Amino acid sequence: MPAPQQVAIDRHPHLAQPLPAGWVRVDLHSHTMWSGDSTTTPDEVCESVVESGIDVLCITDHNAIRGATELADRLPCRVVVGEELRTHAGEIIGLFLTERIPVGAPPAEAARAIRDQGGVVYVPHPFDPMRRNMAEPALYELAQAGLLDAVEVLNAKTSLRSLNERAAGFAAEFDLAAGAGSDAHVPHALGAAYVEMPDFDGPADFLAKLRDGRIVGHHWDLHRPWSPRVLPSVSTD
Repeated sequence: MPAPQQVAIDRHPHLAQPLPAGWVRVDLHSHTMWSGDSTTTPDEVCESVVESGIDVLCITDHNAIRGATELADRLPCRVVVGEELRTHAGEIIGLFLTERIPVGAPPAEAARAIRDQGGVVYVPHPFDPMRRNMAEPALYELAQAGLLDAVEVLNAKTSLRSLNERAAGFAAEFDLAAGAGSDAHVPHALGAAYVEMPDFDGPADFLAKLRDGRIVGHHWDLHRPWSPRVLPSVSTD
């Protein structure tokens, strides 16, 4: 069995050294206007990707994949199609999806549906009580059943460092890969947390290479100020 992933967090990404050859910066958790609670338009995503230097953006809209599929060929970076799916016990993310997964499934059923598409089962903000985090009994049941692949050990919107550290401990306890994401709902938040990792080809290779990655991020309150806006509604199908 491989050694557990060592999680080292660089909280000053602006001081980060250039990436080694063949490495990429991956934001594993982001939202667009297709999420319903995000204001980020396609043009703003494009601009923010360039500003942040992200090479791979996982677009994980709430209960929707349409934004990710529509933006896949429009951004100056690679896009991983994902969905932050609400189960009856809290949220779970599927990465590398080809079809939207319906809302409200039991956690184990949702995880299997992600796996059935060849996707990666990723748990966002697992211990943050201010979010729709997965309830702890369900989280541990999934881990014990071998239905989890990776855990978000740094969510840029989680205000308490101790909650991210607890997520890192959970990942180590069950030998799960560690990920990080901005959880951006506004443009300038993209890239607030990400993983520097060897480049990959497909979900299985992604999961293997993620274990060699370095977590990078900073506190959410360093983002540039923004103002809420009302945007035209979009279909999430």
